[in-house]
Formats: sequence, structure tokens, C-alpha cells
Amino acid sequence: MRFPFPSTVVKRRDRILSPITLRILAVNMLALGILVIGILYLGEYRRGLILSEVSGLEIQGEMFAAALGEGASIDHVDENRTLVFSAARQMVKRLVQKGTRARLFALDGSLMADSGQLIELVDKKTLYANETIIEKSMRLAQEFSSRVIFGEEDLPLYIEPPFQRANHFPEAMMALQGQYGGMIRETVNGGIMTSVAVPVTREDELLGALLLSKGSQDIEAALFEVRIHIFKVFLISFAVTILLSLYFAGTIARPLRKLAKAAHTLRKGMNQRDEIPDMTNRKDEIGDLSLAMRQMTTALWQRMDAIESFAADVSHELKNPLTSLRSAVETAARVDNPDAQKRLMEIIQHDVSRLDRLISDISEASRVDAEMSRAKTEIVDLQAMLETLVNIHQALLEADDQKVIAPTLVLHADPSGSYKIAGMESRLVQVFRNLIGNALTFSPVNGQITLSLKEGGGQVIACVEDQGPGIPPGNEEKIFKRFYTERPEGDEFGNHSGLGLAISKQIVEAHGGQIMAENITDPENMIKGARFRVALPIL
Repeated sequence: MRFPFPSTVVKRRDRILSPITLRILAVNMLALGILVIGILYLGEYRRGLILSEVSGLEIQGEMFAAALGEGASIDHVDENRTLVFSAARQMVKRLVQKGTRARLFALDGSLMADSGQLIELVDKKTLYANETIIEKSMRLAQEFSSRVIFGEEDLPLYIEPPFQRANHFPEAMMALQGQYGGMIRETVNGGIMTSVAVPVTREDELLGALLLSKGSQDIEAALFEVRIHIFKVFLISFAVTILLSLYFAGTIARPLRKLAKAAHTLRKGMNQRDEIPDMTNRKDEIGDLSLAMRQMTTALWQRMDAIESFAADVSHELKNPLTSLRSAVETAARVDNPDAQKRLMEIIQHDVSRLDRLISDISEASRVDAEMSRAKTEIVDLQAMLETLVNIHQALLEADDQKVIAPTLVLHADPSGSYKIAGMESRLVQVFRNLIGNALTFSPVNGQITLSLKEGGGQVIACVEDQGPGIPPGNEEKIFKRFYTERPEGDEFGNHSGLGLAISKQIVEAHGGQIMAENITDPENMIKGARFRVALPIL
């Protein structure tokens, strides 16, 4: 049996990377992005190191200046002190540390001592005039990484004239005025040059200016090593992240795609019982989804089989009265005897009534499943419901004055018990009305029908017992099948469709309960009636 599906259903194309895989990659790459941001903030760390270098030069300059003031100055007759050129030059050479350049300027701005060699005055245009394309590319990459990526600002260019004086260095001029001065400049090769100038004094008398300069080679080398290590960690993390993300996505996306493909195949051909992949051994949400889809598919096929079986049963049951009806109509057309025609008309009316009853009960049976799946459950008190049914039966007996011959209804229930369940009261009323009506049909005159309620095993157990002939042995389950009828003697054939107990079973099972039938026997194994037991989950 095939069902039409909307034409708007679109088949998803297979992708190399599923959307879930892309999302997992994006989330995992976010952690690596945080690592990259950490690399970018090395620029701040670099600035801190440079400022620390400046502070160190300042302390070193104060110590050198104090030593020069005491050891390289002489007193003159006119009470003015001056620095001794030779002594100052030797002291500068001995005191300066490796990597640090010291220059001593006299009060007139002339250079007295220099621990380093003079560098030829150049500018950027001259320096970069003859560079190759590769050198230019590397220089631009360095400038981009230093200024754009690491956020370093443009600094003044550090240059050295061939004949240096204090006025070439603003910080030295500040020192000749008795103040401390410091500068951070960029060298022509893209490095950093830090310099600090301190005044050289003795007993508060200004004798000159000491300029200490130091490049950032050590800082840059250390930072470069850190960046290289971080970059290696990034590459390893990147590779591991990609592999783990693909593996993790494979454990989620690939099974989901298999389930989706199986569901799509099932949708395309409902006549093919394609198996949903069994992934219940995963013990996770996808395993639960696989189990749910397998159970759903099984329930779907069971429902389809039930529909096909129901359709076959309906077709069979409708053929009998239709065949009888057609035969009676054809015969009535050929018979002239009024009495025979009257009997044939009675047969026709009986068959039409039977067809009407069958169609009504079939319609009722087909609506039960749909109604039970859509309806909202409510709290139902079975004791109050059965008491109402007993009272209605008693009221009808009194109205028809049949108390002498009709069976009576009796309800036994423990008053302390709770008999509340979740369900549809109207449908549960239908179940017990069917069972009571069935018991009334088979009960003898002045008999008694007993209704009982009790609790047990988390269920409310309701029983309907009669004093009739009971159920033919071996038919205790068969009586719940569709269109099965077992009527008492003298009951006219065709007055019952055989769907009442089948519908009752359908309703009870939709409530998560069970219904069963059994015979009531005495110690001598004599049948003393039938008992229908309905078990429903207690609220």
C-alpha cells in the first residue's frame, strides 16, 4: 500500500562536508583563534620589554654618570671643573656593558668619547634603492607583521651623522640642560634602538651628558623564538583539531546521514521494507534515535498490515449481505407470489439493516486510532464512572418496569482505593458499555452482573462478570478479533457486526492497558459464566 507524498519534498544532495561537520570545525577552530589572538598580543609584551630596557639603561646611566663625575673630572684654579678627555674615554670603554653603546658629550655639545663605531648616515630611500624583489617582499612582510599584525606604531628613524654632536640627539640636549631624556627609535633595518641620556655632575655642577644606546636584538630574538614555538604549537594544534573534528563529526554526521538516507529510501518506496541501520550499540543519543526510528518503522508496517487486513475483512463481511441482497432482489423480480415477495422484501430489509450496521461499526473502528492519537488525556475516576453506569442501568430498568426479568448490576470496590487513570472518559465508557451490553446479552433472566475494582502492580483492574454460558473453550482470545460473533441461541443472525470487543481492545491498548477474557468455573470445572478483565495503568 502506497501513500502519496507532497511534491515539494526536496532531496538533499550529498556533500563532501556536512553542515554538522562544518559547525564542529568552526567551533574547534575558535579555540585556535584564541591562540592566534594571544600571538598578536605579544606586541604588548614586546613594548613592556622595551620599556623595561629603557628603565635599565636609565639606572645604568646614572651609575656611569656618577662614576664619570668622580673619576674623570679635575678642579681648575678658577674653581670650575671639567672632564678629562683621556680619563673619560678610558672609563667609558671599561664601564660600558656588552650590547650597550655609551657616548659622552661635553658641555659645548662635542663628542668626547664613544664606545662604538660611527655608522654612515643613510636614509631609507638610499638604503632600499638597490634591494631585490625578494628582499623587498621580505622587508614588507616584516613591516606588516610588526606594525599591522602586532600593532606597532611608526617610530622616528634612528640615524647617525658622521660627525656627531649633542644637538643630533634631543635626549642628549635635555641631559646637557640637567634633565633626563629617553628616546625609542626605529633603525634602518626595521629594529628598535632605545637610548637614555643622563647629566654628568659632580657636587651639583654639570660636567657633560652621557648617552647610552642599546638595540633590541636580544628582545627581538627572544620574541622570535617565542613566536616560532607558538607557531609550531599552532600547527600541531591545527592538525590535531582538524583530525579530531573530522573524527568527531564522522561519529555524528555520518550516522545521521545513514539514518536520513534510509528514511528517504523508505519514503520513496513504501512497499519496500528497508531496514533502518541498527546503531543501538552506541549507547548515546544517536543510538536512541536509531532505536526510535526502527520502532517507528516497525509500528508503521504493523499499522499498514493492520489496515490491509482490516480492508480485507471489511470486504469479506460486506460481500455476504451484498450477495444475499442481490440474490433476493433478482429473485423478487421473477416471483409473482405475494407471500414469497413479502418474505424476500423482509430479507432485503434485513440485509440493508445489516449493511448499515456494518458500515457504522466499521466507520467507528476506523476513527478510534486517529481520535486516540489526537485527543488530550484527562483524569478519569473509574469508580465514579462505573457507579454512573450502574445507576443509569437501574434507572432504565425502573423506567421500563423490567426489574423482575432483567439482570441487575452490582459494583464492588474498596472505598479506600484510588482508581484514577489518565485517558479519554468517553472511550472508556464505550469499553465498559460494550462489556456490560455483552454480559446482558448472555445473562439469564434475573441474573446478576458483577463489576469489581481493585489495585495491583501499579494498575487498576476492572472486571465484568456474568452468569451466562461462558466462552467456548479455546475462543478466549478469538472473540476479540474483528467480525467474530458468538451469540446465544435464539438471537437472530446479523444483528451484531462482531466489532464491539475488537473496538474495546483497540481502545484499552491505546490507553496502555490490556483486556482479556476467561471463564468462571466451579470446583467441578463447570462453567458458571464469563469474566472480562481490563487492566489500566494507575495515575
